[in-house]
Amino acid sequence: MREIVLDTETTGIEHAKGHRIVEIGAVELINHIPSGKVFHHYIDPERDMPPDAEAIHGLSTQFLRGKPVFAAIADEFIAFIDGASLIIHNAAFDVGFLNAELARVKGPAILPERVIDTLGLARQKHPMGPNSLDALCKRYGIDNSKREKHGALLDSELLADVYLELIGGRQAALSLSAISVKTRTAMTPQGLVRARPSPLPSRLTEAEIAAHQALLAEIGEKALWNEILN
Repeated sequence: MREIVLDTETTGIEHAKGHRIVEIGAVELINHIPSGKVFHHYIDPERDMPPDAEAIHGLSTQFLRGKPVFAAIADEFIAFIDGASLIIHNAAFDVGFLNAELARVKGPAILPERVIDTLGLARQKHPMGPNSLDALCKRYGIDNSKREKHGALLDSELLADVYLELIGGRQAALSLSAISVKTRTAMTPQGLVRARPSPLPSRLTEAEIAAHQALLAEIGEKALWNEILN
């Protein structure tokens, strides 16, 4: 199962009023385990950055000028998320902006049925809240000390850990926020667990096997072991 945990940063809160995406960060999970593949781009919004938005994520007009516009990275983004469920916190916001950008380049819209909103999951599991990303990191003991400002890639990595906690699957997965960029890049399929080429020999002694068979004979045909062995 392939899932993409995704976050965006924008110039404002209403794409219908001309606000644009300025950063996309996404990480890939395979069967709830980080694969090491990420998508990350800063994007020139082709407009100035309002001061209140810059205060949230720290991305200035000057910093973004000369970065690729969305149209230049659209095909790469569409290919990265293709066929995957999308894990997003407060999904309506990000999906609204993404679909507005995709519409500008005549790309395929992101349909609601492929999106899992972690804010909705958190509200079901913790109805008394709070359920912001920072609050959920604190609740689950996830280190978010590097989150001085909002950042799409870091927030996606933190959200991956939060998501695994929300679905009860973190124990079976690696902690994404604790994996360095170097380590994520170096991860290979050689590290996956593989089945043994041949089964281990039995550790039972002949005396133990004989005693077990004698017990089954004493119990008779109604012994549950007979059903299992047949």
